Amino acid sequence: MTAIAHFIAITLYLGAAALAATPFARPVGAPVRGVVALLSVGLLAHAAALLAYVHRVGQLPLTGLGPSLSFAGLVLAATLLVVELAARDVSLTLAAAPLAALPTLCANLIGMVPGAEPIGARGAWLVAHVALSFIGIAAFATAAAAGLMYLVEHRDLKSRRFGAIYRFFPPLATLDRVNHVAAVTAWLGLTLGVALAVAYSIAYRPTDAREVVWGTVAWLTISAVALGRLLGGWEARRAALVSSVGFAAVLAMYVVLRASFTGGQFL
Repeated sequence: MTAIAHFIAITLYLGAAALAATPFARPVGAPVRGVVALLSVGLLAHAAALLAYVHRVGQLPLTGLGPSLSFAGLVLAATLLVVELAARDVSLTLAAAPLAALPTLCANLIGMVPGAEPIGARGAWLVAHVALSFIGIAAFATAAAAGLMYLVEHRDLKSRRFGAIYRFFPPLATLDRVNHVAAVTAWLGLTLGVALAVAYSIAYRPTDAREVVWGTVAWLTISAVALGRLLGGWEARRAALVSSVGFAAVLAMYVVLRASFTGGQFL
């Protein structure tokens, strides 16, 4: 059940991205309803997969590599759907929907093997810091996707090429606003998640150095974007560049560190 529902969700996420790309192939309007419908059904299938997992193992999908990757994909897809409904524009789906499908696919390939889940107050503490961290990372991915689209459209406008990108992508001001709100949301979520993680490691278990390095780099990167905009008056292009490059660097660091990790709770 879990694997099948995951497969359906992955297919629908990729289908939403393909449908969102149709205006590039032929001159049609943005298929907002179709993309939102595919994302919504995919999200329901994904939620069903995780509910089946919870029913089977009796714990939340926040420990163990497979379950945590699936949960990360679910949070990112939900964040994307909220943004697309608010903006009534589906171009962000081009970048973010495959990004939601990737960890879900990895979870299916790795297997939904649960990790050790603490009980009582310790378990609630763990759930809180992991969930907040996932929300922060999902918002960070949204900011990065909006930033990447901003840079692509800005380049085309600067070179005076008014092709499909100019017709299909939302205005630069909209992409900048999405980047700004997502960056601030990511900073708040990661700040709370990292603070709870530090307190959790002090109270219950030592934290592996690689977890500390990755968490610190992720928090500093999104802090640079959020605080640069809030306090430093960063221009939209600089924020877009830093958020896009920073997220790619954080993601690459996660892959490298996770590949070298042999135990513990590093997600």
